[in-house]
Amino acid sequence: MPIHDWTKVDSGIFHHFHQRWIGRISDVLNDELLPEEYYVLDEQRSAAREPDVLALRERGSDFSGDSKSSASIQERPKTRFVVETDAEIYAKKKDRAVVRRVSDDRIIAIVEVLSPGNKSSKFAFDQFLAKAFEMLNSDVNLLLLDLFPPTKRDPRGLHAAIWEKLTEEKLTVPKKLPLNLVSYEAGDATRGYFEPVAVGQKLPNMPLFLEYGWHVSIPLEKTYEAAYRQVPRRWRKVIEESN
Repeated sequence: MPIHDWTKVDSGIFHHFHQRWIGRISDVLNDELLPEEYYVLDEQRSAAREPDVLALRERGSDFSGDSKSSASIQERPKTRFVVETDAEIYAKKKDRAVVRRVSDDRIIAIVEVLSPGNKSSKFAFDQFLAKAFEMLNSDVNLLLLDLFPPTKRDPRGLHAAIWEKLTEEKLTVPKKLPLNLVSYEAGDATRGYFEPVAVGQKLPNMPLFLEYGWHVSIPLEKTYEAAYRQVPRRWRKVIEESN
């Protein structure tokens, strides 16, 4: 199945697809690809800073701090005007596939599908980059899937934006293949495995590193196709109509 042009529909439709694609990727990892010492969960990205590299806590374990504060249960402030960004709301609600090690439940790898909200503003994009760098610095491997064209925040694509900040070296990227699939292997040296693609192409398999020098191959085409079948027919017609 060819990659679709997701700019034809709004962020909510892509969010519906996105959630199902991440779910399919997680299913394949748990059912077929991960050795028994690893598992994957679909976890929602928090808008606030989160302890990504820490282990999950078991129920009943000690927890410092109040579960509720007086501020958390107050009503929203009432002003004459309230604005919010639709695309960024979906970016904060989206799930990602988080691979953890059974022995200590620590995060070792993340699969993330970018949404329009990740690149909708300089602030949103800077937040996304900061989180990616935090993960790589903590030796968390990343597989990032960006099916949206470059913006003024990433004029030469997602991988170039990330890699040039990491290395201060300019990358040569093919202009006719504007969509980015990139896997980062974290460790003493960070390695990027970059596959540029375009609307109309089929998705290749991509590596997801579990440990330094060791990866599994994610069947992106198979999982994408399964997720796309769950998009309502009403919106598939819009996505598939010719320009």
